[in-house]
Amino acid sequence: MCKSPKSESQMSVHAILPAPLSTLAQPGHFSLCASTPILADTGLEKEALLLSESLGLKMLSGAATDEPVIRLVLDEARSGELGKEGYHLDISAEGVVLTAATRTGIFRGGQSLRQCLPPLAGSNSDPVPAVTLLDKPRFAWRGCMLDVSRHFMPVPFIKKLLDQLAFYKLNTFHWHLTDDQGWRIEMKQYPRLTEVGSTRPRTLIGHNQTEPHRFNEEPHSGFYTQEEIREVVAYAAERHINIVPEIDMPGHMQAAIAAYPELGNVEGIQHPRCHWGICKNILNVKPETIRFMQNILEEVMDLFPGPYIHIGGDECVKDQWKESEEAQAKMRELGLASEEELQRWFLQQMKDCIEARGRRLIGWEEILEGGLAEGATVVSWRSMEKGIEAAQAGHDVVMAPQSHVYFDFYQCENSENEPLAIRGFTTLEDVYSFNPIPPELPASAHAHILGGQCQLWTEYMPTTSHVEYMLFPRLCAFAQTVWSPGEHELFADFQLRLNPHLKRLKDLSVNFREPEV
Repeated sequence: MCKSPKSESQMSVHAILPAPLSTLAQPGHFSLCASTPILADTGLEKEALLLSESLGLKMLSGAATDEPVIRLVLDEARSGELGKEGYHLDISAEGVVLTAATRTGIFRGGQSLRQCLPPLAGSNSDPVPAVTLLDKPRFAWRGCMLDVSRHFMPVPFIKKLLDQLAFYKLNTFHWHLTDDQGWRIEMKQYPRLTEVGSTRPRTLIGHNQTEPHRFNEEPHSGFYTQEEIREVVAYAAERHINIVPEIDMPGHMQAAIAAYPELGNVEGIQHPRCHWGICKNILNVKPETIRFMQNILEEVMDLFPGPYIHIGGDECVKDQWKESEEAQAKMRELGLASEEELQRWFLQQMKDCIEARGRRLIGWEEILEGGLAEGATVVSWRSMEKGIEAAQAGHDVVMAPQSHVYFDFYQCENSENEPLAIRGFTTLEDVYSFNPIPPELPASAHAHILGGQCQLWTEYMPTTSHVEYMLFPRLCAFAQTVWSPGEHELFADFQLRLNPHLKRLKDLSVNFREPEV
């Protein structure tokens, strides 16, 4: 038998993160037991199965029972009200009814139901106060970026991270797969990218700004096979998360140039870079190199079915192009006035390849330099300034300013007892104050702000535990800023809402930094 009401569960509706759009308390309680069945409309079988597993339920079908049930209802007629990801959740003594216009909305609502209960609640669940929720997100892009080039992260951890992103209703995983320090994705056409480019012979000890540099003299390697990529993509899709792969170019390419020297502008590059910072080694602009990179993108698009392909475009130091007769000749041939315009031309070749497959190009804000190609999407990272500029020019924008959502920064001003980080500090309250739509942006351009994204660059995060420590609980605050309305609750109220989630993170073996009182 289920428990009779005796106390309000600590994991009540008041602890849901992000906070729901609308909450209406109702009389009574709902009690979950191991025998509680989930009755799902046709087409919701996967969502029902994942929900049953997450709640520790043994039953999935509508077997006869005298106990309350959980019903998952697909109602496409409510799409105007709920949109793609919204849901209506009604919890009462008679059971739970979760309604949405799409499978994605059902999944999102299931996460709110989970948060009303302890992990793997099963027959040990305290009664949950009856409530009615109406909820939908503010932004369509709610993302998290993970760099696996500087330090490789294994597939089981990627899946664990996806579980946490889904739990807090994020819907985009930006996977930074290549950089100067390592190439992490198998390419069938170009095997040396992983044979050579996935292993650097040593790694920096300490901070990159500390001279002289010291190294550990231990190789660091790792890459994802195409079978593993497909496995992760499918895992994310089940959790209604889109993966945006990034192949950074024309800069941040030393690992590729080490594997295929003909891609570069200078001789003598033998292995991926072993320390951090901006690298001057960039791709050349030969026709063969353009075709090489387009071939890479073709393979990437075969693996990732999502609408966006990220091509980087950031921190491209163009000294080698200035000194290259081939690059200068190409500029004269095309009538280009600067190396910035040459980069625009280079990226246009990639954009044509991407759009030929019905996809969209996205890149860091530097793709604005030299003039932004029509239809490209911008990730504004150094500040919000370039995002404002792009949105006013009619381009879609993802806001990811380092002032608020760079989680490789320290978490407090006094970092003496904190693990090594790149610089600066971004507190939990800083993250919570993030608004992807800056006040100076005219209302006419608001629709071009797709949402926001938090960033995890792993130069100083060598382990999965360290990544989690830098991510949580800041991710919880970030999730609130991109889901809930702009005028959300006071930070002190958010802290109260966060407290039960810290226990949940412990129960799920997720490492995190204890917030400062």
